[in-house]
Amino acid sequence: QVQLVESGGGVVQAGGSLKLSCAASRGTFSRYLLGWFRQAPGEEREFVAAVTSIGGGTNRASSVSVRFTISIDNAKNTVYLQMNDLKPEDTNVYYCAARLATRAYSDPQVYDYWGQGTQVTVSS
Repeated sequence: QVQLVESGGGVVQAGGSLKLSCAASRGTFSRYLLGWFRQAPGEEREFVAAVTSIGGGTNRASSVSVRFTISIDNAKNTVYLQMNDLKPEDTNVYYCAARLATRAYSDPQVYDYWGQGTQVTVSS
């Protein structure tokens, strides 16, 4: 079992950048799939990006594929989401999630473990 803690959210102007981190407060990322999702109030949770700890395979939503990059540091049990050229519509709570898997699934329902979320606000 793994516990996830996100950090790095904040307020940034449109066009700016933020780097989110998700660390394992308990357990390790060995053999896990790690994903980033985002959710606005009253909306469904939306896939952003995912990476596998084995092989480093990635998957990104088309809406962010040019601007966002996901990466993993297995030695630090930390996954990152580098977000560039942020837009007001990127304003959301961003969640880190994990499941034992070797494929980069985008469906939030297949993930077993979730962090508490970190708020990202992009001002225009």
